[in-house]
Amino acid sequence: MNSQPNTVHEVFAYLRVADTARAMRFYAEAFGAVEKFRLTEPSGRIGHAEMQLGPAVLMLSDPYPEYGLEAPTGDRDLASSVHLHVDDADAMCAQAVAAGATMLMPCSDAFYGERGGKVRDPFGHTWMIGHSIEKVEPEEMQRRYDAMFES
Repeated sequence: MNSQPNTVHEVFAYLRVADTARAMRFYAEAFGAVEKFRLTEPSGRIGHAEMQLGPAVLMLSDPYPEYGLEAPTGDRDLASSVHLHVDDADAMCAQAVAAGATMLMPCSDAFYGERGGKVRDPFGHTWMIGHSIEKVEPEEMQRRYDAMFES
């Protein structure tokens, strides 16, 4: 066993979607993602694709039910979401809705110093989109959080 600590170098969101080719077009229009590459089977099913999304890489694939890899249905929230920190949350949410996303929560200012909203893409994934409006230290954030429960 290696006694050296292991270092995480990157974290990738990996989304399973019902139609990767269509999802890639949506993510380009909604969020400005740029295709890096895709691996396509002779049947047309996409086994793996990558898109550059700002400084991050978004990974995608079609479902592989034979391996237990299913895509969400879009009728309920998943246990996870993707958070995009952008220059203008209102504009990005509007852009996503114009591209076909559903607005789940319009943008508003939050106690933790961010303005943000929440959309669901046509493939069932929830995207939280926000931008900073003030720097809030963790102690102040906790005080504000506590105050929400007192009222």
